[in-house]
Amino acid sequence: MAELESPSVMPKMITFLSSLLEKVAESNDENQQLQHQKISVFHGLTRPNISIQSYLERIFKYANCSPSCFIVAYVYLDRFTQRQPSLPINSFNVHRLLITSVMVAAKFMDDMYYNNAYYAKVGGITKIEMNFLELDFLFGLDATLSLGKSLKAHLCFNEDESSHQKQQQLAV
Repeated sequence: MAELESPSVMPKMITFLSSLLEKVAESNDENQQLQHQKISVFHGLTRPNISIQSYLERIFKYANCSPSCFIVAYVYLDRFTQRQPSLPINSFNVHRLLITSVMVAAKFMDDMYYNNAYYAKVGGITKIEMNFLELDFLFGLDATLSLGKSLKAHLCFNEDESSHQKQQQLAV
């Protein structure tokens, strides 16, 4: 689980993902006038006050999902936007897309994970909204959650190796 991971590895990954998503959201916000973008269940009425970085750190802190979940969540976000080109990531939907993609990734990747009500609380939304977001996200992905064999093997190998190293450090 996340609490066993190296404290320096996860914040770097969180920083990288948040930086990447901030750039994508800003770019799509600027292009919003040029392109037609649909409003979806992922769109908030206003931009959230919490930064993408702080939101990802919050998810990391409370979700206790494996580091692979954050990579897989990004893969899912990429797939979602490719399959739903009229719903690009922007500052009005990025937070809801993030909590949903991490939750779906945790359910797919991890043996143990929290329920939708818990993720809703972490994400600052209601359980009913979390359920709708999950359903819409899965339909947006055409329920295709599987990863390429090489990516899944790489993620699993690195996670097993990292957990093994951390267990050895804890034993010393």
